[in-house]
Amino acid sequence: MSQVRIAVAGCGLIGREHIARVIASDRAELVATIDPTPEAAGYAQALGCPHFTDLDGLLEANLADAVILATPNHLHAPQAAQLVEAGLTVLVEKPVTHSLETAQVLVDLVAAKQGRVLVGHHRAHSPIVREAKRIVEDGTLGRLVGIQGSATFYKPEHYFEAAPWRTQKGGGPILINLIHEIGNLRQIAGEIEAVEALSSNATRQFEVEDTAAILFRFTSGALATFLLSDAAAAARSWEQTSQENPSYSTYEDEDCYVISGTQGTLSVPTMRIKRFADGTERSWWKELECSVEPLKREDPLVLQLDHFCDLALGLSEPRVSAFDGMQNLRVVDAIERSITSGKLVTL
Repeated sequence: MSQVRIAVAGCGLIGREHIARVIASDRAELVATIDPTPEAAGYAQALGCPHFTDLDGLLEANLADAVILATPNHLHAPQAAQLVEAGLTVLVEKPVTHSLETAQVLVDLVAAKQGRVLVGHHRAHSPIVREAKRIVEDGTLGRLVGIQGSATFYKPEHYFEAAPWRTQKGGGPILINLIHEIGNLRQIAGEIEAVEALSSNATRQFEVEDTAAILFRFTSGALATFLLSDAAAAARSWEQTSQENPSYSTYEDEDCYVISGTQGTLSVPTMRIKRFADGTERSWWKELECSVEPLKREDPLVLQLDHFCDLALGLSEPRVSAFDGMQNLRVVDAIERSITSGKLVTL
């Protein structure tokens, strides 16, 4: 099978993560980088890779079959649209666009052109999410009742000093971090139909929130509670528990989700299951059986790239489509509207 010719637009932190994995892949070939900054041009030269300052140059050179967009959020919609119109396969980093309006325009274009677009909610490719979804769907836990989730961690001061926009509206953990969790929750438990939320900036006192508490109601009737904070000295975040990114400290005994059903519970990502034995009386006075679901951890960015190659070759449909990306963004929008109004918001 021939290699997929991939160009990466955006040579910042996440762009370089993608580039490293494309270079290491047997299925992909890095054919170009795209970025208007002088630093990016020097980076591309060190790689020995053709470099362009915009997508027009790449398209004129006709070098690529597919493009990974790791550019600023407000560029996602016009750049993805340009590539879809040109017939290329696109991986666009999350969030799919910076607004619901532009997301809908992109979704409509993808449908009209039968475009091949994958949104970079990379945790959808994680073996942890896949196994949690399987356990919920195969009935091991019984009927789903609810989920207790958390993403509590501490961002250092230099994180904000390096990019002051992170202290302003749109730069907080709801859009930057919670959108990943929403993708996970939808993968595991299905569609979210209503949210209610509170936020606080009392700790850092920035314009943007540092902490939020959210209630979710799924179409199944199950409920979820979620605590989000980037100002908590805690280790109950996906990054610090999943062991998928070596950049973070990890704690093997910590979980960030507890998924509860009528028959048992699953703690994620330790994959500890506590459940009533089949055929026995279910009662809080009865002992639960305890087990651990075996799991092979893999880098979800590598798995996402492999899936992206399949998509470019016409071998699969996108696991996270442009529509899915818009749905995640829709939930974020509902959370922000609930915080502003103080009311339950139905999607």
